[in-house]
Amino acid sequence: MALTINIYYTGKDGATQKFAEEMRSSGLADRIRAEKGNLRYEYFLPMDDPETVLLIDEWESEEALDLHHKSPEMKEIAALREKYHLKMKVQKFIKTE
Repeated sequence: MALTINIYYTGKDGATQKFAEEMRSSGLADRIRAEKGNLRYEYFLPMDDPETVLLIDEWESEEALDLHHKSPEMKEIAALREKYHLKMKVQKFIKTE
């Protein structure tokens, strides 16, 4: 049972794109992609909303996602969210067989 999480980050004055770029350039996004159970971790920029970034985050199980939530990387993400004053909207989808 795979899980797909859509996280919409919103901010002001280009903060969301700076956040996504720092996730990439710092290697944090790559470290998350390397975590056991991660199937996808990609950022997208909606064409009609320059102050939003969409993260599509996919995990092979709830257990893998729970481990990710307890990882040091989650603390780094939280710190970056605070740095850029971002808000989040989360959608969770469960893939059934």
